Amino acid sequence: MSQSRRLAAILAADVAGYSRLMGADEEGTLERLKALRRDLLDPQIAEHHGRIVNTTGDGMLVEFASVVDAVRCAVAVQQAMPEQNANVAADNRIELRIGINLGDVIVEGDDLYGDGVNIAARIEALADAGGVFVSNTVHDHVRDRLPFVFEDLGEQQVKNIARPVHVWRVRLGTKPATSAPLPRPDKPSIAVLPFANMSGDPEQEYFADGMVEEIITALSRIKWLFVIARNSSFTYKGQAVDVKQVGRELGVRYVLEGSVRQAGGRVRITAQLIDATTGAHLWADRFDGSLEDVFELQDKVASSVAGVIEPALQAAEPPDRPTGRQLT
Repeated sequence: MSQSRRLAAILAADVAGYSRLMGADEEGTLERLKALRRDLLDPQIAEHHGRIVNTTGDGMLVEFASVVDAVRCAVAVQQAMPEQNANVAADNRIELRIGINLGDVIVEGDDLYGDGVNIAARIEALADAGGVFVSNTVHDHVRDRLPFVFEDLGEQQVKNIARPVHVWRVRLGTKPATSAPLPRPDKPSIAVLPFANMSGDPEQEYFADGMVEEIITALSRIKWLFVIARNSSFTYKGQAVDVKQVGRELGVRYVLEGSVRQAGGRVRITAQLIDATTGAHLWADRFDGSLEDVFELQDKVASSVAGVIEPALQAAEPPDRPTGRQLT
């Protein structure tokens, strides 16, 4: 049988305390496991475009083409587990441990082999019951793309892996709720939210995110403008947001949001500037260009957006607020 290699996100999961559960109630545990797969695991894996590579009595190995999908799937499963166990006695509840790694794997038929798989299994063995642990490679790829908080657990020595593995725990839930609105700075302030990818092509996520980074950089050059850092604004990626809430949580008056749509070799970028205190639209426009030179297009759009936002904010700000305009 021929072999090949590919990069893949590998999710390993098993049941915490499986031997104890089987010893106490073998038939009941098997029935609950079947129900868990039927009602939760299989549907979530399919929804997040995963492929079950193999299963054991209490565990499974799942391959994802997207590491973002792998982490989203793991978190969705763990967040749904309390409901799954709602009517089960505490001693009989099934709790999962999940580990995720991104790495090069050997493909032989439907099976996967190699350190990419082994590290996922070792990380899963470190995980808490009900937890999701990920490798440093996974963390680096998703930390700015998903609204989750990651706890650094440092390097861990694991069985049969020569080098220590850097592990992170996913804090289940989204960004921490803010108990009170953040105070706004004493100068105009803006947050640039991740642009929505309207193309249905995952590759366009990188273009859209790069576009936002360029806009943030261009706006940051306006000395009188307070611009929220990328790491803070990207916690809203993939979420339907209320700009008023964003303004309160980040302590900004203005929010820039937009979308990217590709057709053939061309791309259309739309952007709109919103006053987060009222929800009113202050400016909106669209930009069309060719993908032949992505960096040139991103630079051009970022400069154009910054060029129109600067006077738009100057006009929107109260006369006594310090900006770059000359007051007479």
